[in-house]
Amino acid sequence: MSATSAISHPLADEDLLAYLQLARTPRVGPVTFQRLLSLYGTPHDALVALPDLARNGGQRRPFKIFARHLAEEEIRQTRDYGREYVVWGQADYPEPLAHIHDAPMLMATFGNRALLDKPACISIVGARNASAAGLKLTQQISAGLSAHGYVIASGLARGIDAMAHRHALKGGTIAVLGNGIAEPYPRENKELQEHIQQSGLIICENPPDTSPKAQQFPRRNRIIAGLAVGVIVIEAARRSGSLITARLANEFGRQVMAVPGSPLDARCHGTNNLIREGAALIENVQDVLHLTQPLLTNPPPAGHVSATDTKPVRRPKRDLTTP
Repeated sequence: MSATSAISHPLADEDLLAYLQLARTPRVGPVTFQRLLSLYGTPHDALVALPDLARNGGQRRPFKIFARHLAEEEIRQTRDYGREYVVWGQADYPEPLAHIHDAPMLMATFGNRALLDKPACISIVGARNASAAGLKLTQQISAGLSAHGYVIASGLARGIDAMAHRHALKGGTIAVLGNGIAEPYPRENKELQEHIQQSGLIICENPPDTSPKAQQFPRRNRIIAGLAVGVIVIEAARRSGSLITARLANEFGRQVMAVPGSPLDARCHGTNNLIREGAALIENVQDVLHLTQPLLTNPPPAGHVSATDTKPVRRPKRDLTTP
């Protein structure tokens, strides 16, 4: 099965259970998940084959398949929060994200899933401790792009992310969580998360009760990069997590854009370096429209790169995050 050989009918509960058991089984990551479905066609057959795969492969540890009752409980919790899952290989899985190397196996969705079908999506990321000028520019760009029909995606962090979401609520915004829906993070964005769930969309590849941990957020960033036709970075220090999103966007063939800032402000060193290394300099909404509108009618080739892969990409680009 490929990402584009989608199944058009809704998933039956038994199928969803099998997909979730497979996705949550230890040592089954996105790449293995895709290979198993390609080999066996259905999650049920893949689960049946897992014990023999371990033995035939000479592995000492058998796969410990995720328990059915735990999968049932996770599905119940997700539905209690109001929505369902999108699963890799299914018709409603977002097409841009489906083609990255380690596309999420499945994601819980909360809110307006139709936003995933809109081709005009821009991700906006940046500093948590943003300056007043950075926040004002984020407001202008997010609201302006939203007025032009763009969906704005970000990571619901404080600072630039939160400002981008707030000013795109009317036109449509997607928040990608690194934690679970039941564990709002940061706490001050709990009300914003509720507003997004009502009028926008929240997506998450983790179970609802997943607590926020540092290692989860770089993996979340690959989703932010993969969903969009381009990524805008507004204020980022040299070691900002926003630069991970920019690097992945570059590897996925997305348009990387950055707002320049004062060399005296450490919050601008990362964005200035992105521009130095090849990112497009932007200052306003018109700059973004000029760069991205042609991509909506002639999208770039989909990337096939792991978020943890350090090997050269298939179509090498300059590394936009090299210090």
